[in-house]
Amino acid sequence: MKQLFVVPVIAGTLFIAACGGNQTKQDTADTTETTGQQAPALDIPGLDTVAVSNELVLEGNDLMKFDKTLLRVKAGQPVKLTLKNVGEMPKESMGHNVVILQPGTDLPAFGGEAIKAVDTEYIPATFASSIVAHTKLLGPGETDVIEFTLEEKGVYPYVCSFPGHYGVMNGKIVAE
Repeated sequence: MKQLFVVPVIAGTLFIAACGGNQTKQDTADTTETTGQQAPALDIPGLDTVAVSNELVLEGNDLMKFDKTLLRVKAGQPVKLTLKNVGEMPKESMGHNVVILQPGTDLPAFGGEAIKAVDTEYIPATFASSIVAHTKLLGPGETDVIEFTLEEKGVYPYVCSFPGHYGVMNGKIVAE
């Protein structure tokens, strides 16, 4: 008989706790919307050691790595990004590009779609609204330059969309 009484009390306590937690979450969302800034940018380790520059150079290599994983730019101003493939392996087996994505983009979902987009150099049309800019797919010794503007302050992820690369070949651009 005691067990029958305990179960509704626990369920009621959990229900009340769940309802109270939702209000705090809403307050946080309202604060973010009114300030127009994303707080996580301030908590990125190493951000204070990266200079702000709207002229960026990235290198991709045969070890599936970018030489930089954290970049800082001024929001609302044009950015010039140069990607260099410094590797020696053929484009068909170790091509590299850089795709700048909107904040909050689901990277595993993007990577899953990118692997199917062979005809468009692994730039998935299904994620067109999430892509800010991208370079061409580069082979060894090739370079591509793109220009774009990050209008809003925030943290923009970037990845190489060649199959299997996005999980290790990625970084963040912080627009401030």
